[in-house]
Amino acid sequence: MTDRPAGDDPRADVERWQSTTRAKGLKAAPERRDRFVTSSDIEIAEIYTAAGLEAAGFDPQRDLGLPGEPPFTRGVQPTMYRSRFWTMLQYAGFATAEETNQRFRYLLEQGQTGLSVAFDLPTQMGYDSDAPEADGEVGRVGVPISSLADMEVLLDGLPLGEVSTSMTINSTAPILLALYVAAAEKQGVARDRISGTTQNDILKEYIARGTWIYPPAFSMRLVTDIFEFCARDLPRWNTVSISGYHMREAGATAAQELAFTLADAIAYCEAAVSRGLAIDDFAPRLSFFFAAWSELFEEVAKFRAARRMWARIVRDRFGASNERSMACRFHVQTAGSSLTAQSIDNNVVRTTVQALAAVLGGAQSLHTNARDEALALPTEASARLALRTQQILAHESGVTETPDPLAGSYFVETLTTQLEEAAQTYLDEIDAMGGTLAAIDGGFQQRQIQESAYRVQQAIERGDLVVVGVNSFRDEGVAEVNPALQRIDPDGARRQIERVRRVRAERDAAAWSASLDRLEAAARGEDNLLPLIVDAVRAYATVGEISDRLRSAFGVHRELITV
Repeated sequence: MTDRPAGDDPRADVERWQSTTRAKGLKAAPERRDRFVTSSDIEIAEIYTAAGLEAAGFDPQRDLGLPGEPPFTRGVQPTMYRSRFWTMLQYAGFATAEETNQRFRYLLEQGQTGLSVAFDLPTQMGYDSDAPEADGEVGRVGVPISSLADMEVLLDGLPLGEVSTSMTINSTAPILLALYVAAAEKQGVARDRISGTTQNDILKEYIARGTWIYPPAFSMRLVTDIFEFCARDLPRWNTVSISGYHMREAGATAAQELAFTLADAIAYCEAAVSRGLAIDDFAPRLSFFFAAWSELFEEVAKFRAARRMWARIVRDRFGASNERSMACRFHVQTAGSSLTAQSIDNNVVRTTVQALAAVLGGAQSLHTNARDEALALPTEASARLALRTQQILAHESGVTETPDPLAGSYFVETLTTQLEEAAQTYLDEIDAMGGTLAAIDGGFQQRQIQESAYRVQQAIERGDLVVVGVNSFRDEGVAEVNPALQRIDPDGARRQIERVRRVRAERDAAAWSASLDRLEAAARGEDNLLPLIVDAVRAYATVGEISDRLRSAFGVHRELITV
C-alpha cells in the first residue's frame, strides 16, 4: 500500500475522490439515508476540506482568532480550563428551605463549586406559600421562598463570600435578588463580595416558558433596574442570564436557539442604553444560558458561533470598546427534554455526550441532569452521579488540556459559519419586524419553535429520528427495576405556610406598611425600584405582597390567544 500524493488543486482532488474512491465505496455499502442534516436542517456534506473552508470565505484571523481575544470564537479566557475548570453546578431546590439547604451542603461536600437554586412555581409567579393559587404547588418543583426568613434558612451556613449562586428566577427576580442581598448582609458579607447570577430573562418567558406576571414594558423596566442597581452596588453579580435553554427545551433548533437568544440580548441592551446606561458599564456582567443536546458537533459549533456573533453585535451595533463587553460568557445545562422515562440508565450516556459538547464548546459553568429527572426531582445518589460526570470530564478525559481543541476542524469551522448564517437570517427577520418585542407580539418566535417541535415529534413517530429505548432498541423482556425516587414530604408545605404566617405576625407592622407604600408610589413613577425592594424585604414584606403592589401599579399581562 502506498500513499497517493495530493495534487496541486485541492478541489480537483476532492472531485477525483468522489468519482473513484467514494463511488466504489458506495457500490459496496450504500449510505444509510439519502440526506444527512443537523437539527437546524443544515446539510452535512460527505467530506469537509480546507478547499471548502476557503471557498466559503473563512478567514482564520477574522473568524477564529486566539483564545481570550475578540471575536472570542476560541473561548473567553486565554488559558480556558488549563487554569481553572468551569463552575460545576447541580440545580437544586425542593420541599422546604431547610431540605434544600441540606442538599446544597451535601453537593458542596461532594466537590460542587457553585450553587444553583430552583424555586417553586408560587415563588416564580409572585405568590406566597399560603396563597390560594399556591395550593398543591408549594415545594414541588423548587424551594419555596416567601420572605427573608426563608432566604436566611436556605443560605444558612453557606459561604456566600466564596461561592457563586445562580438563581433561576425571572418575573420576581428583583425580589429574590433583594432577599439574597439582605440575607448576605445579615451574614456580614459585603455587597462587593457577593457573586452570582439572576436569570432575570423575562422575554423568553413570553416566548417559551410562561411564568410572566406584568406586561412586557414594565417587566423590561424591572430587568433594567437590576442592570443599573448591580452596576452600582454588586460589581461581581451577573445581572441577567439570557436564556436560549428554555426555547430549546420547547422545541427550537440550534439555529433558532442561537438567534432568539441573541435577539433577546439585543433588546435588553437597547432598553439599558435607552435608560442612559453606557454599554461598557453593564455589558461585561451580561451572561447567557444555553442547552446542550446530543448532536455533538452542532452543539460545539453553536457555542463557538454564539461567542463570535455576540462580539460583533456588541462592537458593531452598540459601539462597545471594552473587550469584556464583547465576551459571551455562558452557563450550559444538559437537555432535560432529551431524558426518557424508559430505560433511565440511557440518560447517563445522553447527559455525558451533552456535557462533553459544553466543555468542548467552552462553557463557563455547567449543570448535568440526573438520570431520574424524567420521573421526579433527582435523588442524592443520582445528583452525585451527575456531578461525577463533570468531574470525570474535567480530570480524566483530556479534553480540558488546551483551549478550543476542535479549532481548525474542517467540519466544525464550516458548521460554525453555517450556524451563524442561519441565525443571522432569523435576526434580520426580527429586525425587519421592528425588533424582539414586536416579533413576540406577533408570535414569530413562538410559531417557529412550535413548528420545529412538531417536525421533530413527527420524525420520532415515523421512526426517522431514533430515540434509544423509546422507538428503537427497547429493553423488551428485561425486568423493570423501579428506581428509588426523591419524594417530597407532604408535611413540608404545612411547615412552610406556618413560617410565612409567623413572619406576618411578628414583623414591625408600621415599617412593613411604610416600605410597601413607598415601593408602590415609586413603581408609579420612574425611580429604580431595587433599593426600595431591598428596604421592603428587610421589613419582612413577602414575595406575594411586593408582587401585589407591583401588580397594582403595572397591571398583569394577558396572553393573546389566536385561533
